[in-house]
Amino acid sequence: MKKLLVTLLALTMTASAVFAFGSKPKQILDVVPLMSSETEQANRVWVGTFQLVWNDLMDGIVKGPVKFVGDKSELAKQLNKQKFKTSDLSEDSYYTAYGETSPELKTQIEAAIKEKFNETSDVLNNIDWTPGPQKYVLYAMLKKDFKFLTAFDKLGAEKFGKNRTKVQYFGIGKDSDSMLDKTVYVLFYNSSKDYAVSIQTQGKDVLYLYRTKDDKPFDKLYSDMMMKKAQYDGVTEFLKADELKVPDISLYREKSFAELCDKEIKGTKGMMIDQALETVDFKMNNEGVKLKSEAAIATKMSMPLIPAKMKPRKFYFNDTFVMFLQEYDKNKPYFALRVQDVSLINKTGRN
Repeated sequence: MKKLLVTLLALTMTASAVFAFGSKPKQILDVVPLMSSETEQANRVWVGTFQLVWNDLMDGIVKGPVKFVGDKSELAKQLNKQKFKTSDLSEDSYYTAYGETSPELKTQIEAAIKEKFNETSDVLNNIDWTPGPQKYVLYAMLKKDFKFLTAFDKLGAEKFGKNRTKVQYFGIGKDSDSMLDKTVYVLFYNSSKDYAVSIQTQGKDVLYLYRTKDDKPFDKLYSDMMMKKAQYDGVTEFLKADELKVPDISLYREKSFAELCDKEIKGTKGMMIDQALETVDFKMNNEGVKLKSEAAIATKMSMPLIPAKMKPRKFYFNDTFVMFLQEYDKNKPYFALRVQDVSLINKTGRN
């Protein structure tokens, strides 16, 4: 009997270990460095800010593609393609700077973002500003603050997806002013679970909302959305009987791209990335959108390493959806967010 109990206990412990090993990762809001990045996280966000500092690292410091000694980094390879540049933004929405590490450079950056955006930094104090050989800091801030053409109605709190926690919604209800209909454009409506709209703003930005449960990288989701838009031959006006429901979003997230750090950069005299950081601060409600994102790369010196009569359509974004932000005269977005669990995302918000 004693031997049998020991055997059963061992089997139970083994089964528990296998279950733990094969269990899904803890659900968080992940910050991805590329629109093409893949992640196991259902909730994820991308902003072009980190690509901007990587571009400056390539063009201003390394003078070419960033490659690591003894390490074929796929992320570095993709970042080297520079698929997002300052030309994809208007000049008044970003700031970049780089130079040799020094307290003076930090003061310069702080003064510049204060003057241009009336903002302070969440990342600069995390950097070692002591001068040294092969030490550089590259910095970028992307800032957006815009209003919708007309403030939407507040629709109250309801569930999102299968989560029982209620979230606040805004949009267009049955009793909303018909003037709001003019601010929404239907990209396509293929079914009650496959549709997209764009929302106009008072400036040059447009908000896309795409209802889908497809779990693809942002670049493929964006391409799918635009392809469906091109193929759609239905009514694109937002009709009087149509409804719109969008959740309030309030998130803050910091990400360190550790996989790029502590590897010697080819063609340099022992330079490696010491820190690779990005922050995303995003808020959206019935009035508009506020976005502040920072990115920084700090380098250091190191020894070389090898390492007709239509039914009313209900555009309810009350389950998994994706959003993109893009300037209307540009060819690609500067922000993307996939939402599977609003309550999880909003836990990372700053009130």
